[in-house]
Amino acid sequence: MQILNTLILGAALVAAHGYVDDATIGGKVYKFYQPYTDPYTSPTPERISRPIQGNGPVTDVTYEDLQCGGYTDGGIVGSSPALLHATAAAGSTVTLRWTLWPDSHVGPAITYMAKCPSTGCNGYMPGHAAVWFKIAQGGREGTSNTWASTPLMVSGNAGYNYNIPSCLAPGYYLVRHELIALHASWEYPGAQFYPGCHQLQVTGSGTTTPSSGLVSFPGAYKGSDPGITYDAYKAQTYTIPGPAVFTC
Repeated sequence: MQILNTLILGAALVAAHGYVDDATIGGKVYKFYQPYTDPYTSPTPERISRPIQGNGPVTDVTYEDLQCGGYTDGGIVGSSPALLHATAAAGSTVTLRWTLWPDSHVGPAITYMAKCPSTGCNGYMPGHAAVWFKIAQGGREGTSNTWASTPLMVSGNAGYNYNIPSCLAPGYYLVRHELIALHASWEYPGAQFYPGCHQLQVTGSGTTTPSSGLVSFPGAYKGSDPGITYDAYKAQTYTIPGPAVFTC
């Protein structure tokens, strides 16, 4: 009976929460890091996305895990670089397909980028440096029950789209994308963060490398921010945490 209960609990954990399963970038589909198979596959699949801890959340804005995922509570701090990059033109659209998102996990979707060294992102760790600029965000539609995460709650959904700024200078970039779940539960009280990072080689004729409004992770959010302490069960407007969105 104990073994059966363990298996049932494990299945429930896998079914809950979520992560980005794959993406379409530059017209090509890329499978993202698979937390329940990649660590146990030999050789380990080469990905454009950095390892994540699983489908569970980061629950503390001071953790290194807030940057790209990880599991400080389990002794594995933060994430690590991926081996590959996806090529995409500045101004193009990237589609991220999440695993089915639970309808109790309402909240915003936010996307950041950071410029990597000229040698690539596969040896780059931003650490605590303020290098991230926000390129996209979506929150609550007025005081309705529709959130940026709502479309991801439907089986077979089309995914989440973000646009690479058209003026970005060519080079290597690290993309940090997250959903924030604004609900309280017995297991994870308060806001839950579901971040992940993937690596791009951006092409084009842009000339801009953002230098203002840059933030660090951790550091960009405070536990007292209105967009984090927010009560999603009340009909009230929502303020998305973090800096303003970079525009060309």
